[in-house]
Amino acid sequence: MNRELVFLRVFASIVAIGVVFTSTTAFNQGDNQRFSEIDVERININEKDGSVKMIITNVDRFPNGNERINQRPTNEDRKKRSGMLFFNEDGIECGGFIYDGKKTENGHTAGLSLTYDQYDGDQVMQLLTQDFGQGDKRSVSSSLVFNDRPSKESQLKLMEINKELDTLRATDPKKMQEKYLQYQEEGLIGSVPRVMLGKTRSENNGLFLFDDQGMPRAMFYIDKENNAKLDFYDENGNILGSFPQKSN
Repeated sequence: MNRELVFLRVFASIVAIGVVFTSTTAFNQGDNQRFSEIDVERININEKDGSVKMIITNVDRFPNGNERINQRPTNEDRKKRSGMLFFNEDGIECGGFIYDGKKTENGHTAGLSLTYDQYDGDQVMQLLTQDFGQGDKRSVSSSLVFNDRPSKESQLKLMEINKELDTLRATDPKKMQEKYLQYQEEGLIGSVPRVMLGKTRSENNGLFLFDDQGMPRAMFYIDKENNAKLDFYDENGNILGSFPQKSN
């Protein structure tokens, strides 16, 4: 009996050591793990302190609503899309890559957007493609756009302002417009395109330049009839001159 007890104790000890050894070696074969294929709905890329630096996600798990990232609220009303979001060292969202596309009742709609934000603000550079189809008609525009953003812009303040403006839009549109102009004058909201390179919905391909009010001032492009043009505009959008000049 004593021999059997000793044997069982030794056997149990050996098994326990074996389990610990197997478990340890299985999860400590270096920091890198290799997978042939992995199916996930969302991946959060974190720093050692737990702060999120990038999110790769499907549509359903795209962050919005009440979700907080890096102790900061996300855009409550932002449409869910598949793609990626980027975050800087301060935990502030600083850009992203999103895309979608689906059939509609009599056509389709699709788009892709890669954006980079100014610090604690919205996008100052965007690579954008929009594709709309309706029946036999199709409109495709693709562009690289550079924008000016307000110097005092803050993402949290912008969320607060947008909520206020949305409420006023439904109750007092005139007051909403007044508040918008006020916040714009204070340098808190507003976006102005300055440079656009690409194809417009009117099928003009070229370089388009805008002033600090967002008004077109110069365009060098090829129109849908394959005519090369150079146009200049005043601050009101009136043509100052064109090359080649139109023949009478």
